[in-house]
Amino acid sequence: MHRVSRLLVCALLAGAALPARAEVFDAETFTLDNGLQVVVVTNRLAPVVTNMIWYRVGAADDPVGHSGLAHYLEHLMFLGTEAHPEGDLLEIVARNGGQQNAFTSWDYTAYHQSIAVDRLPLMLELEADRMRDLSVDDARALVERDVVMQERLERIDNDPAGRLGEQMMAALYQNYPYGTPIIGWEQEVAELDPAVARDVLDRWYVPNNAIVVVAGDIDAETLRPLVEATYGTIPAGPDPQRHRVSEPPQFAPRLVALSHRDVQQDEWLRYYLAPGYITSDDAVTPYALQVLNDLFGGSLTSRLYRNLVVEQEVAVGAGSFYSAGTVGPSQFGLYATPRDGVSLEDLGQAMDAEIQRLLTEGVTEEEVAAARDRLQIDAIYARDSVGGAARMVGAALAIGMSLDEVQAWPDRIAAVTVDDVMAAARQVLDANQSVTGWLQRDGDAPHLASGGSAPVIPGVIQ
Repeated sequence: MHRVSRLLVCALLAGAALPARAEVFDAETFTLDNGLQVVVVTNRLAPVVTNMIWYRVGAADDPVGHSGLAHYLEHLMFLGTEAHPEGDLLEIVARNGGQQNAFTSWDYTAYHQSIAVDRLPLMLELEADRMRDLSVDDARALVERDVVMQERLERIDNDPAGRLGEQMMAALYQNYPYGTPIIGWEQEVAELDPAVARDVLDRWYVPNNAIVVVAGDIDAETLRPLVEATYGTIPAGPDPQRHRVSEPPQFAPRLVALSHRDVQQDEWLRYYLAPGYITSDDAVTPYALQVLNDLFGGSLTSRLYRNLVVEQEVAVGAGSFYSAGTVGPSQFGLYATPRDGVSLEDLGQAMDAEIQRLLTEGVTEEEVAAARDRLQIDAIYARDSVGGAARMVGAALAIGMSLDEVQAWPDRIAAVTVDDVMAAARQVLDANQSVTGWLQRDGDAPHLASGGSAPVIPGVIQ
């Protein structure tokens, strides 16, 4: 058994950092004979646990021509087994006072319940049962496919912001599968095949491709026999291997302009390609980008909000975001909402001026120190969330990180310097590896100055 002392489970995907040498959670991990990894994060604040199982397969692993399959399979996992027919899982969890859900990302799929600790053995049995014995007949699977189509209609097709985001991601990634929406392209979702879904299930939903994370009022000594009695009886499968392509160098900025009658508020966005924990060439840049994100656009005290909203009064909101927790290349994003009377073109020029000021004038030691402190404070608050702990550890391990790497996080954040932040900014804030998005009311056609360097990708929906 591997012991990680004083581990604060951290907000990887949210970009939060760990306070160095904090007295926080203890986490333990062990692996069953069939390859299933188990992590326990003990939190005695209340007699409850969050039980999660993570499968190392997501939308970026969908077979070509079958986009949306990982998300479709998430739906199918609720259709029941021989021991627990459809509806049993939902009813049993609710009857025992618990809550449950699931989610799919590009890199993993996860299922979880929050429940009283004395009901945990039942939750483990239910999850192990559907890992080994999911029952999916074609007729019922086709009905669920219609449900996914309706979900896509609501989230993307009938939402201009969703349409814009989908088009921007498709423009940002020229080869890597993150350019394909997690929910899938409409024409491919309409043809999703239950037989292909079963093949994916048999290949990827095996113990040696899964991680069980339990956080709450329990320790490894108590949990281990419960996991062995449920998951331990499932044989390992062949080790599935991800086959991800690489993203080529990019040499030109892109602009996606979408106009729609349902837009209530214009928006300006920009996505840059950025390295994450897995794809970075060094161990510094992802942490420096977290600090950069915080000081540049991560709060109401950040540069973007202070300069664009408060001082220049060209925006009613502005900020940035960054997520390092991906298997492939990630994104560093900027966004702003214009004030009435300010065009998206003018707002973009103001944003570009802030970027140029950052790159030429740099950041101060005081800004970097304050950002490090804010990240550490956020992490301290996050440690008391049982569900957040399970989610954050699982997300880290599912992309290929180890608990040792998570443990090293506070020291790496604490070591970020002004030079590190500026090196990361110059590496990432390159317009040639970016996509800018304009979301605007129908009739507000984009005006692009003649001779502009950004080609337009049509995206007008009537």
